[in-house]
Amino acid sequence: MKIGIDKIGFYAPHLYVDMNNLAVARNIEPEKFTIGIGQEKMAIAPITQDPVTLAANAAVEILDETDKEKIDFVIFGTESGIDNSKSAGVYVHRLLGLNPRARTIELKQACYGATAAIQMAKGHIALNPESRVLVLASDIARYGLNTSGESTQGAGAVAMVMSADPKMMALEDQSSYLTDDVMDFWRPVYSDKAFVDGKFSNEQYILFFQKVWEEYKEKTGFGLADFEAICFHLPYTKMGMKALRTVLEQGTEEDQERLLANYKISTLYNRIVGNIYTGSLYLSLLSLLELKEDLEDGSRIGLFSYGSGAVGEFFTGIVQPNYRAHLHVDRHTKVFESRTEVTVPEYEAIFNKTLPVDGSTVELDIDSDPATICLSGMKDNMRLYINKMNRN
Repeated sequence: MKIGIDKIGFYAPHLYVDMNNLAVARNIEPEKFTIGIGQEKMAIAPITQDPVTLAANAAVEILDETDKEKIDFVIFGTESGIDNSKSAGVYVHRLLGLNPRARTIELKQACYGATAAIQMAKGHIALNPESRVLVLASDIARYGLNTSGESTQGAGAVAMVMSADPKMMALEDQSSYLTDDVMDFWRPVYSDKAFVDGKFSNEQYILFFQKVWEEYKEKTGFGLADFEAICFHLPYTKMGMKALRTVLEQGTEEDQERLLANYKISTLYNRIVGNIYTGSLYLSLLSLLELKEDLEDGSRIGLFSYGSGAVGEFFTGIVQPNYRAHLHVDRHTKVFESRTEVTVPEYEAIFNKTLPVDGSTVELDIDSDPATICLSGMKDNMRLYINKMNRN
């Protein structure tokens, strides 16, 4: 039985800052952002958007009534969750009007959470072939203004429906994975901003890739020649390239040219969104599927997932026949084209505008946010969400 990704959707907030302008404001050469780390734009989440609303907005456009009835498991991968007890997925479950006879949980392991969700979804569907699982990957990356990590911030979410006989990509059984207790990136519960040892984290990312890649080859006998493309978790778009280059010599010149060209295509969405943590790998996959128009059915795609702290995994998927008919290219193009650029001072003001932490009641202006699903305020220490399609 084939199990994999049946549908995939994406959402980013309607605001962004141009990385050239941010570089100038920080007295940095713009090329260090646009070429050095490979980022052009950075999505900015207004106060009316949080990981819950981003995930719900990514999913709302791809689900039909059959999905809503058959989804009996919602798995929310995030590292910027809003509650230490209640799963962010429970809010999304209500906002989307899903079948109440379902399990709903939240998973955490840095940027690896959504990959863990996918593997859990595969097991559930193997036991329940008629089920569908909604996997959500949603995050807002925050390092702080004028910090070394500021240029690798971002916001967005990817939603995937997992099923038997998937229309988009069937996931293969073999994978390789690795865990090691390293402090390359972390965010204590008392902080709304992450801490990172950038150089060490880059080294660990590459090391983990090399180790899981070599183990995968031993398990399967496959090599670079067997892959049309390899997609990477992308905290910034040059990161995956650094890892890929360490193994390219294992392939022919033709292999190298193919993988490098397709890697570039797989980074195009990430370049104009920024780092979305758990969703970054799957935004890279979406970029490849939607923008490489000559990607052939049956192509094998490699996927490298890395979550600091650290867990890494290399796994693979096979592109399914007629997959392009099930993409949502027009919707995602509209998401990007309808965004509004903000100035650096405006970005800083948005960044510094946060929700109260003392139980105060606050009402937010959701009419200025074009998203279908928004955070409308707080009352009695509870976040209040609105799906505008359900407003009377």
